Amino acid sequence: MLNQRLQQKLLQKLSPQQILLMKLLQIPSMALEQRIKQEVEENPALELLDGSEGDQDDNYSDEDDDAVPDTSDESVEEEAPERNSDDEFDLNDYLDEDEIPDYRLSAGNISPDEERREIPFSAGTSFQEHLISQLGLRKLDAKQYQIGLTIIGNLDDAGYLQRDISAMVDDLAFAQNIQADKKEILDVLTVIQDFDPAGVGARNLQECLILQLKRAEEPGPVVELAITLMERYFNEFIRKHYDKIIRKAHITEAELKSAMDEILKLNPKPGDTVGDASRTNQYVIPDFIIQNVDSDLELTLSSRNTPELRLSRTYIDMLETYSETKSKSNREAVMFVKQKIDSAKWFIDAIRQRQNTLYVTMRAIMEYQKDYFLTGDETMLRPMILKDIAEVVSLDISTISRVANSKYVQTPFGTFLLKSFFSESMQKDSGEEVSTREIKKILSDCITGEDKTRPVTDEELTDILKEKGYSIARRTVAKYREQLNIPVARLRKEL
Repeated sequence: MLNQRLQQKLLQKLSPQQILLMKLLQIPSMALEQRIKQEVEENPALELLDGSEGDQDDNYSDEDDDAVPDTSDESVEEEAPERNSDDEFDLNDYLDEDEIPDYRLSAGNISPDEERREIPFSAGTSFQEHLISQLGLRKLDAKQYQIGLTIIGNLDDAGYLQRDISAMVDDLAFAQNIQADKKEILDVLTVIQDFDPAGVGARNLQECLILQLKRAEEPGPVVELAITLMERYFNEFIRKHYDKIIRKAHITEAELKSAMDEILKLNPKPGDTVGDASRTNQYVIPDFIIQNVDSDLELTLSSRNTPELRLSRTYIDMLETYSETKSKSNREAVMFVKQKIDSAKWFIDAIRQRQNTLYVTMRAIMEYQKDYFLTGDETMLRPMILKDIAEVVSLDISTISRVANSKYVQTPFGTFLLKSFFSESMQKDSGEEVSTREIKKILSDCITGEDKTRPVTDEELTDILKEKGYSIARRTVAKYREQLNIPVARLRKEL
């Protein structure tokens, strides 16, 4: 049975402009540059300015509070402009752009005549090219050479062959119409395992270390013992069960230590030694710079690689020309140009709001953690969660999260991800609230200064923290240790 009824709902929907701002807010500076280039290519009404244009004093810095744009809506009384009776928009909104200062995206206090130093990128031979050049020096027939190319192509960046031999037989048959059995592939693999760097072409860590030991520059009894340990007692070795090795191999602790010294000289990732310059290097470009000037913190947005944007004067003139005529074709042209200009305005405004949000958020974090940014002492970090900063800047927690998860700040003590400054709080026996990062720093210092022949266990770390006034359970200590990527005491033991 059909019926009609009234229903009242309260829905919250984001406008396209708000969605654009959220997307721009979560990307870092390097990705922002590419995003702006993409927008300029797609929207001809948006223009890039060269570094010589625009107001050079319009920068974001905490030295000038006016530098932070005000994104609040203000009502200004103006004389009502004349409107074209045939159009549904005010043409003057698009013809008076010259009266509005160009919005500068550069916010690094960079003057036009300042020297700019770029990071040099060096080029070199890739890891695979290095191996292929050695393959060409060996006496191989055409079939063996193709097998060699296939093997090299299946090596990972560390130099290991992760592809199963049986799967490579199928790859050669289906992809290159080469009929080869496992023995033929293994024979060519043996040739490649003789290439430089030593250990390349291994199928696991054990084989990699053995290959390097067999090519030792100074072979002798110690190297032979190291090879024996790797071949027979590898599992005990990686688990650091030294007592079992000494007992089973019938050797002394001194002999084991000598063999271990040889093993520790080896490279577990031989591929990393070749072609480092040709690999894609990821450089962190900080979004913020904090400087300590006479015990006074100064915050600057670092965006020197971000170009300046403005509306295209050509499109504004085009809109004026088309609007003077009343034809239907011109009306369509006017609406098209208006759409492009509106889109450009929204994008520029979203960039402006992004910069403002970044600035006020980082300023709040800097003030909240002022003691740390002045001293660099991690024990001075206060407990801080997203909600704390969201309440200060009157923004949503999700907005603070977008800023913290992908932005970096350059300080006198290094460059850090904003997310690293957020931590939960914990109460000491004295009632004082401290950051969990402070506890992790104490754990890290204890483990760094421990006697490696007798590493500190989690139980002992728990007792040390209790003596300092931190009542923490052993499982919590283990959790913090794992978050610091520190192995258990047994795996940290050394002879």
